[in-house]
Amino acid sequence: MAEPSDGDLWALAHAERAALAEDLTGLSPEQWHHGTLCGRWDVEKVVAHLTAAASLNQSQWLRSMLGSRFRPDVHNQRRLQEHRGNTPAQTLDLFRAVINSSIAPSSHTRAYLGEVLVHAQDIRHPLGLPNAPSIDALTPVAEFYARRNFTVASRTHAAGLQLRADDGPFTAGTGPLVTGPTVALMMTMAGRAPYLEYLQGPGMPTLRARLESTAAEQPREQDDNAS
Repeated sequence: MAEPSDGDLWALAHAERAALAEDLTGLSPEQWHHGTLCGRWDVEKVVAHLTAAASLNQSQWLRSMLGSRFRPDVHNQRRLQEHRGNTPAQTLDLFRAVINSSIAPSSHTRAYLGEVLVHAQDIRHPLGLPNAPSIDALTPVAEFYARRNFTVASRTHAAGLQLRADDGPFTAGTGPLVTGPTVALMMTMAGRAPYLEYLQGPGMPTLRARLESTAAEQPREQDDNAS
């Protein structure tokens, strides 16, 4: 599989934002305030966070972090409020306005594609929405997560395990096997324990223990740091 260019990765991010916006169209007020896999944030807050993430270049991000004294939770909360509308419909309109944005604080394009993919599933899974990201989008993010920790401890979760997708080309690591859908491998590397149920293999006890340990070590007050 050829390495995607930054242009390819941004095109995938734009497509996945558009797909999420379509899923959000017609949600009830109750669904907009439904819980997500992203800590204390409801659906509307996660959408506002995605809008903020697509609106900050490097200098803007640095100014925001300086103003927050390098506390990511404070930075995230301030930017979320800035990009949240007075109603869910306004919040969705603000998100639609950045669908084709290629703005990011750094050149780690796979990480920012991952932010779109992970947060979209943070919303879809609790609401029972059936859509899932494309394999073309999931694979480079899963590869990135297996190689390094960025905003999530993905490499730490995957260390010493062989991960292998059963629906696409993704494979990484050596050791006890964990296999299943690419989306579930990506989401568990990102620390989302509900996706463990879609995986199988002799490496599962290790992976499950790591996610449980991460959850136990991270207090709820810090959930806003989740990427």
